[in-house]
This record gives sequence, structure tokens and C-alpha cells, in this order.
Amino acid sequence: MPHTVPVHDGLFVAGSPPRLLGSRCRACTGHHFPRHRTCPYCASDQVDEVELSPTGTLWSWTAVTAAPPGYRGAVPYGFGVVELPEGLRVVTRLTESDPSRLRSGQAMELVLDPLHLDGEGRQVVVPAFAPAGGP
Repeated sequence: MPHTVPVHDGLFVAGSPPRLLGSRCRACTGHHFPRHRTCPYCASDQVDEVELSPTGTLWSWTAVTAAPPGYRGAVPYGFGVVELPEGLRVVTRLTESDPSRLRSGQAMELVLDPLHLDGEGRQVVVPAFAPAGGP
């Protein structure tokens, strides 16, 4: 198994379970992802980095069947909106690429999904949500 590296530093922590890294505003208490230095809701600069919940609820989804420019991963792949318990809806990659296997309100859990090997032979991973309780 090759060594893994994140697709982009600062998006997640690779714990068990992995967690997205977001921010929480001290002024309005809103959560946001990805992290920001200022709150996108009230413009306060009083924000703290937080680890977001590793579970959520599926709101909408589709399958990406044509690779975007510069993309080096496999297609098709799932793409959707997952609402976290913090009330935040995250636009995210999904591990399930068959839309007929997903449903509104479905429980989802964050995983790290292999994307491709980089030039040094390391496995690049991305955060993605998978249907809870199995493949």
C-alpha cells in the first residue's frame, strides 16, 4: 500500500474517523467549510478552527461521468450535498457513483477516498461521504 497524502492541505484530518476542518464563528455561531479567517455570514474575524462531524444526511446527488479538466481520478464518481449535524451543508464527493443507490435523507459518513497516484508514487486521497453502514 503506498503512502497517502491529502489532495489539499488543511481540508481534513485523517483520524479514525476522518474529519473535515471547518470554522465556527464566535459572533454568530455559524459553522462553515472550508476554513475561513472571517465569517461568511456576519464578516466577523472571531472564528475558531473546528473539526466537523464525520456523519451527515444526504440532500442531493448526481454522478460525474466526464472528467473535468486536469482531473486524474476515475469516472464516474458521485457528487452531492450532505448536511452535517452542525447545520452546514457541504458540497462533496460521494463514494457511490450510481444515483439509483442513493436516497434523500440517507445517513452518510466521511471516509478518505483514493483519487490517484502522484508523481512520487503516493496515493492522493480526498474526503468523500459514503452511505453509512457499508459500501
